[in-house]
Amino acid sequence: MRKVEICGVNTAKLPVLDNDCMRELFAAAHAGDKQAREQLAQGNLRLVLSIVQRFGNRGENPDDLFQVGCIGLLKAIDNFDLSLNVRFSTYAVPMVIGEIRRYLRDNNAIRVSRSVRDVAYKALTARDALAAEQGREPKMAEIAGRMGLPTEQVVFALDAIAEPVSLFEPIYNDGGDPIYVVDQVKDEKAGDNLWTEQLSIAGALAALNEREQKIINLRFFVGKTQMEVAEEIGISQAQVSRLEKNALVRLRKYM
Repeated sequence: MRKVEICGVNTAKLPVLDNDCMRELFAAAHAGDKQAREQLAQGNLRLVLSIVQRFGNRGENPDDLFQVGCIGLLKAIDNFDLSLNVRFSTYAVPMVIGEIRRYLRDNNAIRVSRSVRDVAYKALTARDALAAEQGREPKMAEIAGRMGLPTEQVVFALDAIAEPVSLFEPIYNDGGDPIYVVDQVKDEKAGDNLWTEQLSIAGALAALNEREQKIINLRFFVGKTQMEVAEEIGISQAQVSRLEKNALVRLRKYM
């Protein structure tokens, strides 16, 4: 009933290690016992699985994320200091998360040069260090100052590794049709004169009712967002979204 198959591993059969057993295995593993290191890894695979589930909405293969998370787990096992008065999970979770995030950044759909990525990773490290020291989120100028780099260069590097957002990413749902990023995009170059230039679809537009024509005009010829159209017409953005989709379906059928 609780079985989860990932990378060929049945997680229902994974061992669970208590604290005393963990300390004994750590002492042996750090002394060079490879079997103890393997036992520690096997005993903490459920921890990796729980972290991988946080990244389930990224569209990545969960098996790949699990394997990357295991690399972070092994690094945590090799570097964990028994003299620290903390649980291993407290130490390991940030290591595993960091490894997965690094993998996601390096495999971003937008290719970024290694030098820019290196600046971005150092900026993230500096940000975490400043946040721990000051107890607040540091300003970009403070991060750049810690690194000895211009603020513009740090901002550029962090923007470069940001994950791109799809135009069809839903940002709102009122229980009906969702509102997507593309629905919030405004074309600054569009103008009223484009309405008269689109003669090829004049017949199709005439088949729509007055309100549908106005919505299509404002959205695709004037270049307004759905929110702006909703305010002008006096209805909700969700209603504009539904009317727009229905009008586009009718236009396609007519044309």
